[in-house]
Amino acid sequence: MGKEAKQSDLTKAAFEEKTWNEIHVEDSWRVFKLISELVEGFEKLARIGPCVSIFGSARTKPDNKYFKLAEDIALKLTQHGYGVITGGGPGIMEAANMGATKGRGKSVGINIDLPFEQQPNVFIDADKLITFDHFFVRKVMFMKYSQGFIVLPGGFGTFDELFEAITLIQTKKVGKFPIVLVGKDYWGGLIKWINEEMLEEENISEGDLELFSVVDTADEAVGKIVEFYSQYLLSPNF
Repeated sequence: MGKEAKQSDLTKAAFEEKTWNEIHVEDSWRVFKLISELVEGFEKLARIGPCVSIFGSARTKPDNKYFKLAEDIALKLTQHGYGVITGGGPGIMEAANMGATKGRGKSVGINIDLPFEQQPNVFIDADKLITFDHFFVRKVMFMKYSQGFIVLPGGFGTFDELFEAITLIQTKKVGKFPIVLVGKDYWGGLIKWINEEMLEEENISEGDLELFSVVDTADEAVGKIVEFYSQYLLSPNF
């Protein structure tokens, strides 16, 4: 069955009338599934220690400059005592897990089960791979177990994770942690729009622009993480 046919079936299913018993049974099993994913995630990730999440496109090829940049960032993070968390897939995620492995640091993969796109990369530590069915449970794990976010160029999924983090910090649902965007050329248009449209319309405050920073190099990206925690005299234990 093609992608369009599957999408059509999902759309039709949303309009189907169901009995109360059918709704009750389906929702009850869904709740149990969600609880099991949360428990598994908490149990496996609670022991990984200080880590930084690296986000970016699954479609980035090894000959792309951002692939090498992600690898360098991950390697440098391990030299400062941090492990690396990624979404577990190919592209930027694979590059980051590769860099963490080369640096002999912890290499964590929080994978998502997708029907046609993502398989876990081979550079994730065998005991630190976990696969989720639900995106929002996966994002809970990123937020709970990351000491910082480093975001390289990516698509809708990368933007989803980025703005989730910014929103939670902005609304004080979580404590502030460093969010670093890598690639001024890539992010420049977005930053310009945020300033000229969102800020101009007063949909955000000027202080919200300080919730993230934009850099170009691996040293700058890692430096932002190290600098942030040095203010609190905190550093990972080697």
